[in-house]
Amino acid sequence: MASGNSERVELAKLCSSRNWSKAIRILDSLLARSSTIQDLCPVGVLIPPYSAQGHACSALGRKDNAVLVWKQGYDVALNQSTDLKQLLELEELLEKENANKNNQEEHSNGSSAPLTVSEEKSICEPAKDPNKLIDDTEKSSEFDHMSEVQSKLVPESHGQNGSVEKMKEAKKFESKPNGTYKKLSSELESLNKPSEEPRNKSNTSKVSIKLNGKNLEEFERSDIVKKNQKVCVARISKTKSISLDFRLSRGIAEVNEGRYTYAISIFDQILKEDPNYPEALIGRGTAYAFQRELDAAIADFTKAIETNPSAGEAWKRRGQARAALGDSAGAIDDLSKALEFEPNSADILHERGIVNFKFKDFGSAVKDLSTCVKLDKGNKSAYTYLGLSLSSIGEYKRAEESHMKALEFDRDFLEAWTHLTQLYQDLANTAKAFECLTRALEIDGGYAKAYYLRGLLHHGMGDHRNAIKDISMALNIESSNVECLYLRASCHHALGQFKEAVKDYDAALDLELDSMEKFVLQCLAFYQKELALYTASKLNSEFCWFDIDGDIDPLFKEYWCKRLHPKDVCEKVYRQPTLRDSLKKGKLRKQDLAMTKQKTALIHAADFIGQKIQYNATGFLPNRRQHRMAGLAAIEIAQKVSRAWRALQAELKNAGKNTGKHGRRARKRETVNMPSQNRGGPCCSTSSSSDTSTSHGILEDRPSSRMMMSWQDVYSLAVKWRQISEPCDPVVWINKLSEEFNAGFGSHTPIILGQARVVRYFPNFHRTLNAAKAAIKEKKHACSKADAVINLSDDSKLQNIMLADSCSDLHKAVGEDFWVSTWCNSMAFEGGERGYDFAIRTPCTPSRWNEFDTEMAMAWEALCNAYCGEAYGSTDFNALENVRDAILRMTYYWYNFMPLSRGSAVVGFVVLLGLCLAANMEFSGSIPEGMQIDWEAILTFDPDSFVESVKKWLYPNLKATTSWKEYPDVASTLSTTGSVIAALSTYNN
Repeated sequence: MASGNSERVELAKLCSSRNWSKAIRILDSLLARSSTIQDLCPVGVLIPPYSAQGHACSALGRKDNAVLVWKQGYDVALNQSTDLKQLLELEELLEKENANKNNQEEHSNGSSAPLTVSEEKSICEPAKDPNKLIDDTEKSSEFDHMSEVQSKLVPESHGQNGSVEKMKEAKKFESKPNGTYKKLSSELESLNKPSEEPRNKSNTSKVSIKLNGKNLEEFERSDIVKKNQKVCVARISKTKSISLDFRLSRGIAEVNEGRYTYAISIFDQILKEDPNYPEALIGRGTAYAFQRELDAAIADFTKAIETNPSAGEAWKRRGQARAALGDSAGAIDDLSKALEFEPNSADILHERGIVNFKFKDFGSAVKDLSTCVKLDKGNKSAYTYLGLSLSSIGEYKRAEESHMKALEFDRDFLEAWTHLTQLYQDLANTAKAFECLTRALEIDGGYAKAYYLRGLLHHGMGDHRNAIKDISMALNIESSNVECLYLRASCHHALGQFKEAVKDYDAALDLELDSMEKFVLQCLAFYQKELALYTASKLNSEFCWFDIDGDIDPLFKEYWCKRLHPKDVCEKVYRQPTLRDSLKKGKLRKQDLAMTKQKTALIHAADFIGQKIQYNATGFLPNRRQHRMAGLAAIEIAQKVSRAWRALQAELKNAGKNTGKHGRRARKRETVNMPSQNRGGPCCSTSSSSDTSTSHGILEDRPSSRMMMSWQDVYSLAVKWRQISEPCDPVVWINKLSEEFNAGFGSHTPIILGQARVVRYFPNFHRTLNAAKAAIKEKKHACSKADAVINLSDDSKLQNIMLADSCSDLHKAVGEDFWVSTWCNSMAFEGGERGYDFAIRTPCTPSRWNEFDTEMAMAWEALCNAYCGEAYGSTDFNALENVRDAILRMTYYWYNFMPLSRGSAVVGFVVLLGLCLAANMEFSGSIPEGMQIDWEAILTFDPDSFVESVKKWLYPNLKATTSWKEYPDVASTLSTTGSVIAALSTYNN
């Protein structure tokens, strides 16, 4: 009974102050316990006529008696309330008498008191300016009368607790948003959710209205004003009616229920009566935002701000809407303004932290979210976004701890499980990643993102068939998900299931998308579809006729590599023939899929050799498809190079016998390259000026210059295998691109992107930084982004540069954006050292290509001479020392050359394995932990230093063997393009 009385007291005070949102909250609470609450009954049982009796006493001048009568009636009404109107009337009479009494006391004392709020009321006096809701002398907010359902839209509902005692203690009232509309932040997290319904209807108590990772149950805990938070007092104009306020609460409730159109109609009616009503503007703006009418939402929030600049909620909501439109600067400005009204608002810090994360200001995101979780220790969403931000700046251990902290609060928190999955996938911890996804799907078997992530993980590990199964599950749930359609298409493409691939590519192209990231996937779908059709046209031809670099138009390849809009390509390049014209069944033939004894033996050997390419470094997933590709490519290189060396060795013997007085006779060069025979189609280029390798015909006066294979012939074997193993990776020779080749298009390997540390490559940061500083110290200048020389010869500047320990330090020391070129010692040109325009970004201009082509030709000739002399055919490890060194020197120049659009790292090591096999040496170990051999070459300025570095771990793991010669011939065992695809796609689990 005592609890019921206290609630009635609270209800009376809230109704008296027109704080309808909290009044409704208490009424809802009472209704939850009883459906026959007297307060809501129609007038049936009359309260004794205390009101009339009191008026009579007052009219007779007996004020004290009148007050006593009204007080008695008020107490009775609290305990037996059957008519809320009667209760409010008695409350108003008592307040009026108390106010009159206070005014008389102040007048008798001759003092002028400042504007205050009586103990029984939670409403300020009306503004002095009738056109202005906020008094200049005292800031307050318009949000105090929002409903319970509105406050549930906030992680931290900073509403008043209704306590008269706490109001007394506050003394001073400052502006503070009360309730908030909390769904717009989920728009930032996922703008592509197709339905307003909960994902799991059978568990709505837990997943209904997910807002920033919080559900309604959690928001209900946050209704009490905390000691360190300011109390908000709404300044409601007395011209506003009870009907208007209840309609506002009804509109807010409709927003919470997801009935946005109906909510907007309610707010429209309110705004017809009062066009400048801030709460109605905010409510309608929020409803617009959920309908993705963000411009209309921003207009409403802006008008609310113009009407009431202290409406912190409007600033916050506009910030969220701006963030959803991609206006990061505007969003941060608005959320920062909202924080001025609530400097300790965990909610706004949470919002701004997410926006900072979305727009890649990870340092600020970490700061905001760290402060947020200190203020709100149970904010699981803040913890998981803190984890995402920490992982972006390379704080992987702390990131894992943050995600786990979120899961401590809620083991069923799906976002935390998926974010933790992404962390483990980035770190190449596949076992833990799969565990997280299994747990997520146990929680919600209809969670499309979990299926997509698991499919993506399978794809990254080379398990395309299982990837298709998971992605298909995701598409059964979200049929218009472009990421899923594109990924499944690429898996079908890789497996030779071209009919299904083309169908998915077309489906992706037909979607109407709402973001640039998704549009890029559509562009890629266009290019990939054309390449799928090209591959299908070559399926039954010999694999040597599969020639993307020779057959595909340079413009097409350039646009593909750059992910550009295909409009120009469509206009200028012919299209590939349809599957009906090139491949009726649209899939591999039975004979391609049949596993013969020779195929089985070859694949077994390839799997063993290929796994040696695996980097034991952070971020590199083990990919069995790529391992098999590497093994098959290495064996084919060994077989073809061995035949070339055998012919060369025989020729050298004959040359020794037939040498005239003028030296060795000239030898006619034979090439293993065959002219490209595209089937007439489209994407075909038959007149590219760069079709012929520039290495042909160089160094004519040197005896080994016209060998049967060029260095580019050797590496092209590996490139072709890399192209077909993962067809959605744009792996092409840079010199076979269009005019962009002349502008210096090349490899770009990022270490830091903005503030994000690239997990694979950041371990090389300090060595790269030191290399840049050494280059500046040596040259005493750098180049601006406009290619102007930046003079850095001043001793103080050089000192600051050498002391720099971060990108910001180095940038500050130089004074502007800059680039530097490192050097690479030459073996082909006299004079010893020669500078080349290469860095982590390696621009392949024609002049640079010619210089490195000369280096590669020289290195290849040196290798051939080393093996085809006394060491030919030897299995004596010591006798092969010069051969090993020559292989590493050529590998060094390859990695510094970076002549492919991507894939240079794996191609370089595959060729190294193949050349070692051809020289009867097999690598039986593994690459050391943390070692990335391509970076070792890039960050070493001369080949001898590279050789000394790599030989420490490579040579002890090389064993002399000729067992590889027993392997079936790759070119004849896997003769067609279809048989190659089948070999890469067939696994016995």
